[in-house]
Amino acid sequence: MVCRNLFFPAVSRSRIPDRKTEESHARITGSTGEETDNGASSREVEGEEPAETDEEYLAKLSHYLGQLEDENDGVRWKAAESLGRLEDLAAVRPLIDTLWDDDARVRMKAAWALGEIGDPHALPALQRLYRMENENVREIIERAMTAIKRQMITG
Repeated sequence: MVCRNLFFPAVSRSRIPDRKTEESHARITGSTGEETDNGASSREVEGEEPAETDEEYLAKLSHYLGQLEDENDGVRWKAAESLGRLEDLAAVRPLIDTLWDDDARVRMKAAWALGEIGDPHALPALQRLYRMENENVREIIERAMTAIKRQMITG
């Protein structure tokens, strides 16, 4: 499947720098910042699963982005949800495009995902869609816009 407007940074993730980024880094590196006497992180000592590599993450991101183009509404809905949970800026443009999906549930989930990511570049599209949508979708769009504005204030 071909993904539209796909950009993957070579090394770093394109996330908004905040507490979530630090948590993500800890998840990726397997480090909580707490080293043991032998130099291993406390997570390694406790026997937790190895952290996801950048290659694995990018494959997952690419997979979800590709699923936004699927014929099945449920697959597109789940892809938008998954992208919102990843909170990766690379998903913003494809999710903005998904705001114009034929299925209202998919549009709602894309709006939710954009709110989770918190990129202000999504605001104009969300505002346009808000004026065109029914009350159920508007409620989700309003929450997404509020979340983005909150992220802009708190950084």
